[in-house]
Formats: sequence, structure tokens, C-alpha cells
Amino acid sequence: MPPTRLLILGSTGSIGTQTLEVVTHLNALHAKGLFQRQFEVVGLAAGKGATLLADQAKRFNVKHLALSDGSGDAPKGAFTGPDAAERLVREVDCDVVLAAIVGSAGLPATLAAVEFGRDVALANKETLVAAGSIVVPAAQKTGAKLLPVDSEHAAVWQCLQSGPDAANGPIYPALRQAPASVKKVTLTASGGPFRTWEKSRVQRATKAEALKHPTWTMGEKVTVDSASLMNKALEIIEAHWLFALPAEKIDAVVHPQSIAHALVEFDDASVVAQIAHPDMRGPIQQALAFPARVPSLVKLLDLAEIATALQFEPPDRDKFPLLDLAYTVIRAGGTSGAIFNAANEEAVLAFLRGDILFGRIGELVIEAMEAIGPASMRTLDDALDADRRARAHVREALRRDVVRA
Repeated sequence: MPPTRLLILGSTGSIGTQTLEVVTHLNALHAKGLFQRQFEVVGLAAGKGATLLADQAKRFNVKHLALSDGSGDAPKGAFTGPDAAERLVREVDCDVVLAAIVGSAGLPATLAAVEFGRDVALANKETLVAAGSIVVPAAQKTGAKLLPVDSEHAAVWQCLQSGPDAANGPIYPALRQAPASVKKVTLTASGGPFRTWEKSRVQRATKAEALKHPTWTMGEKVTVDSASLMNKALEIIEAHWLFALPAEKIDAVVHPQSIAHALVEFDDASVVAQIAHPDMRGPIQQALAFPARVPSLVKLLDLAEIATALQFEPPDRDKFPLLDLAYTVIRAGGTSGAIFNAANEEAVLAFLRGDILFGRIGELVIEAMEAIGPASMRTLDDALDADRRARAHVREALRRDVVRA
């Protein structure tokens, strides 16, 4: 069997670097005869971090590279510029694309992979939030599989294999219709660093406080989203697109220990949960190795050790108002997801720069959603135009804030 050719978008970030760990691990298992497939990394794309990108290319003997920012430092022969990742996808043959570029910046390259019929291990939830109505039909048309890497969606995917709808074979996401036996899907949230804080204190939180995540180690943007529960809102929308679930069949619950990653309730009142230590190398391996199950790099669970670690509580929707906007986006459709996502990305950037306090993030997103009504979504340009309008609205609001101050 020839090697599976893998292209990694966002190779220098948290998910990208862990993907390379998993590839090394799976190839070692293959060499021992414990895993049938072998992986060859044929392309790497990064937003920045030319030195690390070059080091990765050397370690994995990768010839095809892309660097979207800092072209003066790019390795020789690399694609450069804002469309570097998309050009890499279009010009380098591969079997699987691991999509881990943060935010809507990864959308064009991910859509290109789907249009080429390549399987996509999807760690970029913003792709489906902003343009699910384009990406999912494209995957259905070309036969590209969307393999979820987010821990919650990877957990839902695993749970669905236990239901009666999987009797005729494994279930892959980008479903045309939801599994008939599923009554409800519940995604878990850690609650972030502000779970026990009073609302007034949350509103005044600083960057340093927001980046102290209690269970996961992630990039800054994702960590801030987790603190606001925006990350869970994005995941609710992503679950809608991956599993064809209506809004009323998707729920979220706070689970501070991050041991149970998702639960699926079936019509017979059975609830199947996927539990594992919080380690993104598990979902990454699930996407790359499926349907095989082989030893992973994740620490084994000790049930006695976690006996008191299965705590669940409802999210505080008043303290974290962005969560409920996910359902508004699902029901509104069109460009509402692109507006929602872009407004948040721009607001989070302002927060990370120190321009605003934490509570202003949600206010800016809500203001953008109210000011820019959703339009129909027919092409990628529709999504990108909505993205630009939302960002412009947030930037103008920030300028007004400065004038009033």
C-alpha cells in the first residue's frame, strides 16, 4: 500500500506541531507492523514562523512549503503571500489535508481541498461556521470526507459509531441528514478561566487572565474564545453542519475537568459518551487513522482517579451571551455565520492588543450581528464579503470607542 500523502495547513501552530507528533507515532507503529497505513508529509503551510517551518521541512523531508506572512524570511521555493496555503493545496497532490489555520484565513485553502475531492481533517471550525452551506455540499459532490479534529466533534463522531445508524458501516460527517436515532447531541465546555467569576469581574478581565485556561493548552485566539464560550458557540454551529443536526438537537454543558468530550443521546434513552484525557493528539489520531484503533500518545484513563471528576453544570448564559447566538446563526443561515465569526475574530484581536477589556468582545459581536443582516450565501465571495463588512463594522466601533474615551 502506498503511503498516505498528508498536507498540513497551519503546521507551526499547536495543532500542526501535534499532528507531526502523531504522524511520527503512527509511522513507528507501521514499521512495527501494528498499523497498516504509513504517512508521507508532502506539504506544510504556516502563517508565520519561517524558522520552525524550515526545521519541520528538514525533519520530515518536505519539499513543498507555504508561508503567508513574512515572505522575506520564507524558505527558498516556498509559496508566499496571503493565498500561499490555497496555492499549495491546488498545486501539490495529496490524499489528506489537515486544516488547522486559525480563523477564516483558512477558508479558501480548505474549500479548495474539498473541491479537489481530498479528505480534510478539520481543526478549523471557522470554515464551517462562515461557509458551511458551501463547504458541505461541495464535500458531498466530490466525495471528500470531513474528518473532525475538534475534540468535541471527534467525540460525537465516535459516539455515532455506537448507534443503529452505523449498522451498515462507519458514519462519516458532512451528512445529508441527521442519524434517525439521535435525540440530542451535547458538547462539553470546560467553562474556561471565568467559570466561577462574577459577571462584573468577567467584564473587566485582562488578557493575562483570559489566557490562563484550566485544562487545555491552545493558541491565544482559541483560548480567549474558550474563556468567552465563543468557542462552544462556534462548535455548536460546526456540529450542525457536520452531522446535519437542527438547532434544537444540539446542546452544551459545562464540564470543568474536560474528561467527557461529548455525549449522544439516542431515542431509546441511552446516552453514549466519549471520555479521555484532554489531549489533542487523540482527536488528531482519530481523524488520521479512522476507522482503525491503535495505541496512541494519550495517557490512559484511570477510572478510580477520575471517579469524582465527572462534574456537569449548565452554562451561565447571562455571563456568556455569545453562546446563544449560535442558535440564531443556525436558524438565520446565509452569511450570518461569516458575520458572527469575523466580528469575533476582529474583537479578539483588539482584546489581545490590549485595546479593550474582555466584556467588550461580546458587545462588539452582538452589535455587528444586529447592524449587518444576513444575506444569501451562494459563493465563497459572499462569505468573504460578509467577513469584510463585519470586520469593518467592528473597527469603526473601536474608533468610536476611542473618540468617546
